[in-house]
Amino acid sequence: MQPKGMWFEQFEVGDVHDHALTRTITEADNVLFTTQTMNPAPLHLDAAYAATTPFGKPLVNSLLTLGMVVGISVHELTHGTTVANLGFETITFPAPLFHGDTIRVETEVVSTRASKSKPSQGIVGLEHRAFNQDDVLVCSARRNALMHRRPAD
Repeated sequence: MQPKGMWFEQFEVGDVHDHALTRTITEADNVLFTTQTMNPAPLHLDAAYAATTPFGKPLVNSLLTLGMVVGISVHELTHGTTVANLGFETITFPAPLFHGDTIRVETEVVSTRASKSKPSQGIVGLEHRAFNQDDVLVCSARRNALMHRRPAD
């Protein structure tokens, strides 16, 4: 496999990557994900119940949102160049996401540091931000990724 992502040395603090891929989230996406993850919350699955909430309609499962946000960034940033996702520092969902909404994602490089124990790797701090079709922020997530350094020729 030919890596498509960026090597550790290519990440510069302050760079913002506007990802080309966007995604409209369907009701089928939400129902399938929610049931596969054993989440029985009627807020995601029951339109009659959701109609009685302040939102008035079903919400997209926040973990589906998070998965899509990170997934959208993979091809341009980490495809074939990441060792592991080390974890998330903060995740927020400042506005709801509904069936039929389209998300776009941007990622800011917030930190970089060489690995102390693995000289062929480094740690990159990333902040992913997702916006709906009206440019409303619907998700923000900070995570740390363990990345490969560029291989020697």
